[in-house]
Amino acid sequence: MDRKRITGLTEHDPSKAFEGYTLFSPYGRTTTYLVDMAGEIVHEWETGYQPGNWGYLLENGNLLYAGNTRKAPVPFAGGGGLIMELDWDGRIVWQYEDTSQHHDFSRTANGNTLVLGWDPVPEEMTGRVQGGEPGTELNGRIYGDYIHEVTPAGDVVWEWHAHEALDVDVDILCPLHERHEWTHANTCTSLPDGNILTSFRHLNTIGIIDRQTGGWAWKLRDIRLGHQHDPSLLDNGNILVFANGYHDLEAHPSSKVIEIDPLTNEFVWEYRSTPAWQFSSHFISSAQRLPNGNTLICEGATGRMFEVTMNHEIVWEFVNPLFAEHPRHGSVNCAFRARRYAPGHPGLAGRF
Repeated sequence: MDRKRITGLTEHDPSKAFEGYTLFSPYGRTTTYLVDMAGEIVHEWETGYQPGNWGYLLENGNLLYAGNTRKAPVPFAGGGGLIMELDWDGRIVWQYEDTSQHHDFSRTANGNTLVLGWDPVPEEMTGRVQGGEPGTELNGRIYGDYIHEVTPAGDVVWEWHAHEALDVDVDILCPLHERHEWTHANTCTSLPDGNILTSFRHLNTIGIIDRQTGGWAWKLRDIRLGHQHDPSLLDNGNILVFANGYHDLEAHPSSKVIEIDPLTNEFVWEYRSTPAWQFSSHFISSAQRLPNGNTLICEGATGRMFEVTMNHEIVWEFVNPLFAEHPRHGSVNCAFRARRYAPGHPGLAGRF
């Protein structure tokens, strides 16, 4: 039986799974859900906006969420526009509007917020950007990305522009993509040392931005990343990333999750299914290393969230049962990312 034709909880081994609550924001809906290990909804936040593209739990128990205002200045995928912090009861306690915001955002240690947004490449650089499908610029323009750090008052106190940190002779746009976007960033994660982890899907590139210089503390361009999503820094210093599966010469079409040692750029662990095509999401998706060493994977295109051991055993699986209509793809149950929170997480203290 095809696992993806079943919704709800489909697998749970309590002896091996990491106990906790899983948070996700389904495509096309305005509610974010927290489910327990039995797949039952234990809490929800009504946001008033479809996700742009997700939300996550803060240590105070509030939800930090981006809503899609549909005011994006460009017709690209991943638009948000409004970042909101909602308390446990769904009341908005903070918000910041930026019509160019897309895909991701991140709360910093000092209480500020990183905002990822679309950024037009300077006109004098447009013709120098290499790669992509010829003649597919947007009204003659190519867009990259910026990252802004904003205070609770909404003031921009730091900014970074991808076109200033990239090299047109090295950072070549994949030929599979149109030239209206050079980078298509999908991650801006604030790290404990203040640096920023990012991901450029169209360049098969992930990297850590040096917060002080704006340059690269580390950068990896590798076709095996397969137009990746959701890199994260692990406690051991390695990088975990969801490789969507483009350019996979071994088992196309398929996705995999990869752990990378940034000191050597070696792939030291990976998860892929057998047969490979049973695990495949060509867009969105996420991976989270859990405290017990397992990995929570969100196969975004199918709304499938599952936990695997280091030995690739599936010990928990939940398929989003909440569908919505997509203008091109019909009825879908997609989810951009999923996150698991332990019962002892500070934001859950006294909640259940």
